[in-house]
Amino acid sequence: MFEGLRTRLRNIQGKLEASIEEAAVPGNEASAPQKVPANTAGAAGEKSPTLINKVKVLITDREFIVDEKDLQDALFELEMVLLENDVALPVTDEIISHVRSDLTGKRRKIGESVDEIVLKALSNALLNVLGEGFDLAGYIRSHERPVKILFTGVNGTGKTTTVAKIGHYLKKNGFSVVIGAGDTYRAGAIEQIDVHAKRLGIKIIQHQQGGDPSAVLFDAVQYAEAHKIDVVLADTAGRFHNRANLMNQLDKIRRIMKPDLIVYVDEAVAGNDAVVRAYEFEKAVGADAVVLTKADMDPRGGAAISIAHTIGKPLMFLGVGQGYDDIMPFDPAVVVNEILKEAPDA
Repeated sequence: MFEGLRTRLRNIQGKLEASIEEAAVPGNEASAPQKVPANTAGAAGEKSPTLINKVKVLITDREFIVDEKDLQDALFELEMVLLENDVALPVTDEIISHVRSDLTGKRRKIGESVDEIVLKALSNALLNVLGEGFDLAGYIRSHERPVKILFTGVNGTGKTTTVAKIGHYLKKNGFSVVIGAGDTYRAGAIEQIDVHAKRLGIKIIQHQQGGDPSAVLFDAVQYAEAHKIDVVLADTAGRFHNRANLMNQLDKIRRIMKPDLIVYVDEAVAGNDAVVRAYEFEKAVGADAVVLTKADMDPRGGAAISIAHTIGKPLMFLGVGQGYDDIMPFDPAVVVNEILKEAPDA
């Protein structure tokens, strides 16, 4: 994940520490008693300025201060990197603002690792927009059961497979699960979720194709209550937010099922489209958390970075493969580490 973004951000980190240390050596311009701007040297072979080699600093005998006006070109480059990797504009603006605030106007001791200062600024900025994630197991443990989870989203994003993966995840964490086959319209949908449920040893409640999905999910909740099941996972048909009849049906499902959580599912590879759709779904029917599928196929990562900040709802899981175990609870610190980690030696 995040290969493209990671490679581009690596160019934003560079060699600021070495440049500042060189400027502070006695005999260089920066070692004079008065404060003097010191330009850092560019990294060899780079075609464009980076956040590292465009920074100017004011150096005293023991301290340096990053000058804000000298970050303009580098921050513009960072902005382009984020936008080109599908990070939404408001999220990009927030990251830039956070990095600028972290790096400028503070006195820092000579000898501090400037590389670490820049890395920390980028890390803090990303953590700021990623939010805290959503601990589903913790939520279930702290709420009355059965916990009823309704899955929504557009067609073809892997929602049914995601329901199966989360069912598997919950079983591994010691919870009992029932699945409601609420996608009664798509050809083969009931058969698909039935196959998953049988493979995983999970009870499934289903009606005939073309039936009322509200009735199916009502029965799933009734079964869970009667059998003291911990969690109801409600699959639904894919739909677009601008299809009034389908959204009205989803509203009916919500009124009858009374879900504790509404989870929006989309593809990470959809980039900004996923962010826009999540925003529209959240406005239309509400959402409590988001799952992004196909995150392993998305080298940019813009949707994963943008979606929680844009809609104000946390990411719950990332789908990272085809197997039932290929679903990763969203941990912002792990994601930031993945984005900013060093490349392996060639």
